[in-house]
Amino acid sequence: MNDTLDDDMRRAIELSLRELPPRELRQQQPIIDVDADDDNDEEARFRTDMQRAIEVSKQDALLAASVTHDPAPKAAPLTGDSPATTSFLSERAQMERERLERQKRRRPDIDSGANRPSHHSDDETDGQSYSTAKRQRVSSSLIVGSCRTNASTSASSSYQPSISASGTVASRPPGATEGFSQSVFWDGELRQTANKHVESFKDTRPVFRLSEIIGPKDDIQFAIVSAFCWNFPWVYQMFSRSTPVIAVDHSPSGDASIKAILPNWIRTTPFLRNGFGCMHMKFMLLFYKTGRLRVVVSTANLIEYDWRDIENSVWVQDIPKRSSPFVPPSDTEDFASSMVRVLHALNAAPALVNLLRNDHPNLPLQRLEDLRSKWDFSNVRAALVPSIAGKHEGWPKVILTGHTRLMKALLDMHAATPQDKDLLLECQGSSIGNYSSTWLNEIYRSARGESAERWLKMPKANRAKLPLPPIQILFPTTQYVRDSKLGEAGGGTMFCRRKQWEGANFPRELFHQTRSKRGRVLMHSKMILGTFRDKQQGTLVSDKRASEAYNTGKEREGGSKGHDADKTEPPVGWVYVGSHNFTPSAWGTLSGSGFTPTLNINNYELGVVIPLCSQEEIERVACWERPAPKYARGRDEPWMQTESAYFVEDA
Repeated sequence: MNDTLDDDMRRAIELSLRELPPRELRQQQPIIDVDADDDNDEEARFRTDMQRAIEVSKQDALLAASVTHDPAPKAAPLTGDSPATTSFLSERAQMERERLERQKRRRPDIDSGANRPSHHSDDETDGQSYSTAKRQRVSSSLIVGSCRTNASTSASSSYQPSISASGTVASRPPGATEGFSQSVFWDGELRQTANKHVESFKDTRPVFRLSEIIGPKDDIQFAIVSAFCWNFPWVYQMFSRSTPVIAVDHSPSGDASIKAILPNWIRTTPFLRNGFGCMHMKFMLLFYKTGRLRVVVSTANLIEYDWRDIENSVWVQDIPKRSSPFVPPSDTEDFASSMVRVLHALNAAPALVNLLRNDHPNLPLQRLEDLRSKWDFSNVRAALVPSIAGKHEGWPKVILTGHTRLMKALLDMHAATPQDKDLLLECQGSSIGNYSSTWLNEIYRSARGESAERWLKMPKANRAKLPLPPIQILFPTTQYVRDSKLGEAGGGTMFCRRKQWEGANFPRELFHQTRSKRGRVLMHSKMILGTFRDKQQGTLVSDKRASEAYNTGKEREGGSKGHDADKTEPPVGWVYVGSHNFTPSAWGTLSGSGFTPTLNINNYELGVVIPLCSQEEIERVACWERPAPKYARGRDEPWMQTESAYFVEDA
């Protein structure tokens, strides 16, 4: 294929994926609720429009042929320019110009360059300059969770990385031979994303860019990448054309499917009951030619806007490959087994089989279960917390997903709230759900690490009478959005409805203002920060007192206090980061009895929970200014984009 055709194909795909259909067509499309009870209208329209554009592109023979779950024939190579291609490109170019003019009229505060097809990665367009040394060094910005006590897989590994005084990784696993042109995070790293609009004097800590997370494109052998919103051409140019990629995506119809969408790319979508809910997970599994595996869990979609104009959070951990395969115990629940279960739920298995049988027989992952047996996850301090859409019945299934999975993870890492302490939850997100006091107490109990069995044994009438738990719901006010760098035009990814806010029993008293530590930018980050407080004084547990209480508890369990090697720092709290908004649709709702529980979840979500062992770690992980000020009654209201002129449909 000649270079001219390559450029034409890329531009055509780019334009087709970005083009919005006429207004009358948009109005006929079903709305996809990211949280089902959240009316995430704008982002839903974007998702539906992009799906239709993909179908249009396929009809013009610019994308590869569809494949089924059965092995499919190889896609026929594209040949020279045809009249259909020339006509398609001309039509798309004109439609794109018209769309940009409409966009400029509706959202003048946003640089039109954000919507133009780009030949560059985000680190070249975000308006910031970073030295090569800063990009390439192994960061010491945030290696959290050093108080991990769950080492269920530690016996399977002999690798113990040394940590310098600053927290920087000072050694690599045996057999890791790659250079340090790309930062490597053997102990995990949590950072915010680079942002064009932050105040430079407040932007003092290392950040992540998507291009740097992925690294040199020729180093990657295989990748599994998931997002709710995609700009496929933008992401495609970050990978070598020969690299096979499984792209996990949302399907508006809710059908499980796999399709070839680009050379060496398979798009897979999971099943959604009655097309309700969404595939909202944002993660990457990057398999490098050296054997290293990089696990990325993010709050950002795979579109330029999320990596440049709003603030997101990303957790990255590198995993060494084992020298020989390991046979893990089938009854052990760990990070890798949870990820394998997630991949099966996302319909990744048939996509993997299709790649293996068509041009890529030597993938590092021959079956999904290889993820657990061939890579050494023993140094991972975080616990994976997925939500799998569907109805889950019985305790063995219920504790593997949703907020009950969070409960189980906290128990496993000894981060459950001590009985003599209170737990304060600070919940940062971009969508507001339909909250009831019952659901807030339900998830609060899981966040304390308390058994849901006791909760279900309580009469429903008693549950409904419980007072609101100590939860802070962090969401930007209308005034804060107006005062932000992009103004109201930048509030298109924040969702709250008037009928929610004015509901008779809506917990307005729990709302607090969220303000980024980095200036007047809006945050798409989704975090839950849990901190322990003394019940009597209402203060955070001090490191010293927590340590005393923790060591006393370990002695009662038979732990040895006389060996330094057995001592671990006790957690004073924990942080969740991932795709979950603080909503019932994301975390699930319990029903049934203590003997036969049922957990209903609308969305596919994914995040990690990490124990925090000091007040310093607590302050470092929080991306908002703390303490968050409470909404002033009668003055503050949450931002509602449906009431903004910037998001009113064209007349």
